[in-house]
Amino acid sequence: MVNAEEGIVGKTGRRPGTSTTRQEIVAAAAGSFSSNGYDGTSLRQVAADAGVDPALVRRFFGNKDQLFSAVVAEVFQPDRTVVTLLDGPRSSLGRRLLRYVFDLLGDVDSPGPLLGVIRSAATNEHAASQVREFLAADLLVKLVRALGMDHPDLRATLTASQLVGLAIARYAVRAEALVMADPDELADWIAPTLQRYLTGRAPKRST
Repeated sequence: MVNAEEGIVGKTGRRPGTSTTRQEIVAAAAGSFSSNGYDGTSLRQVAADAGVDPALVRRFFGNKDQLFSAVVAEVFQPDRTVVTLLDGPRSSLGRRLLRYVFDLLGDVDSPGPLLGVIRSAATNEHAASQVREFLAADLLVKLVRALGMDHPDLRATLTASQLVGLAIARYAVRAEALVMADPDELADWIAPTLQRYLTGRAPKRST
């Protein structure tokens, strides 16, 4: 008896769903969002890039919004990332966080999937809401709360604004000074600001 996935392959000659197919689709989608943005990405193109039938993409993810959500979850992996970032001296957390983001962004001339996620968030509300949820709420707020700091939402949002601004300025706008600077040099400038947002004393408001 031929199952639904075998029927798809029988008609199209493309691979059925396997234990790795879902990850391959997510990887293809991440590449498409990075190259084409949210509006320029289609399920059909992602399916072609992954070498599967579009029906299989729809079966796994339903629609483009859900596919983008899967890409964002795969990029950030908030629960695992929080544990990793907390593994080290508290005083160097800002630098570890920045290194994590640089790793996701990749080489400035060959960006990784995070840039596509951020670019998509700049033009599409669903994409923006997903980035807010995973970067600020799921990752950074959890990180700040694990540190026992006050104002977790504000600290997380300020940190996110610094990281997103850096990603856009260096990788999308390609501001020359940022492009030419070595990541370690940038870390010397930026990590103290991230550290202050994450663990510094909250400013006192004048009465």
